[in-house]
Amino acid sequence: MQLPLEGVKVLDMSQIMAGPYCTMVLADMGAEVTKIEKIGGGDDSRQMGPYINGESACFMQINRNKRSVALNLKDEEAKALLYQLAKSADVIVENFRPGVTESLKVDYETMRAINPGIIYCSISGYGQTGPDSKKGGFDLVAQGATGLMSMTGEPGRRPLKVGVAVYDIGAGITSVYSILAAYIHKEKTGQGQHLDVALSECGIPWFTWEAAGYFAEGREPQPDGWRHRVSAPYQSLATRDGYMVLGCANQRTWEKFCRQIVHKPEWIQDPRFQTNSDRHENVEALEAMIESVLTTEDTSVWIERCDQAGVPAGPINHFSEALASPHAVARDMVQEFQHPVAGTVKTLGFASKFSETPQSVRRPSPLLGQHTDEVLAEMGLDAASIAALRDRAAIA
Repeated sequence: MQLPLEGVKVLDMSQIMAGPYCTMVLADMGAEVTKIEKIGGGDDSRQMGPYINGESACFMQINRNKRSVALNLKDEEAKALLYQLAKSADVIVENFRPGVTESLKVDYETMRAINPGIIYCSISGYGQTGPDSKKGGFDLVAQGATGLMSMTGEPGRRPLKVGVAVYDIGAGITSVYSILAAYIHKEKTGQGQHLDVALSECGIPWFTWEAAGYFAEGREPQPDGWRHRVSAPYQSLATRDGYMVLGCANQRTWEKFCRQIVHKPEWIQDPRFQTNSDRHENVEALEAMIESVLTTEDTSVWIERCDQAGVPAGPINHFSEALASPHAVARDMVQEFQHPVAGTVKTLGFASKFSETPQSVRRPSPLLGQHTDEVLAEMGLDAASIAALRDRAAIA
């Protein structure tokens, strides 16, 4: 079965998370991704634990469906091999600090001279231009610099980072849709282009409600903890045996909750809670009243009642519970592959389901340089030439 990106050739010169996540998504959708790694250790995430039989679990999570070629880019003959690969590539992805690709002579202008139609995606901390462009890019630093941490956590307490590497993954996702848009443009015009993606910018367009308040009223976003910035009740709430989330984002669901779930129709007429704005303004009193009822029964009881009434609600699961839920299992959100060293490796499933071209794990994450000989042979090099390159440490 043909996959949606079958035939698209990608050179992945990135490492750690943002770039490899981008190229993994492209590979999952059928692109032929060749990962270019340095001969001395490869992608730095290979040195990140935990390990399974000496192989990094972190690396294996975001490098499936790729081939690995290990090149010494300081060797001119090895670099010539990279140029040859670039001639037939559609996309190059890199996440070096700005300036490094120029020093290595693998920058956009160099690659465009070799392949005028190349789509060259650069992922960095602050972009290719501007006063901060030479700084290194780190998810945590981006979360702090862009205001995200100032609005995350509880009021008056220490700023908190998000629980996952949201900007690293966000930069990867931004790169995916940018590459796909550029590829459509190339299909129409034959013209390639340079894509400049910054960790520090990829998340800013997500601050929609925050921007609404700031641009309309000059209101600086503040941390809301477990509550929502605009709606109430739209938050976590205590039950008898733990916590749940309740999402009464409109008047209809609020009234259903009062009448059908907690049997408190009088709350609807309470002047403190008559509109969403009223409820948000009086959220402290609202929360106390709701929890006085919810703490009389277990979480599962309230969620079942909410589901039956069509009121948005759910548990607060641990990661293991989320992956083991019947719905996640039915939707194949845990996949596995056979790795030549690590054995059976579990990995996360696919966020999108294609009716005609379903994604699959076709290759395990590669060993360092596992496909060097295979790829060079496809380029026309014979065994003696490959051996000579290896003897001089141009390849590994």
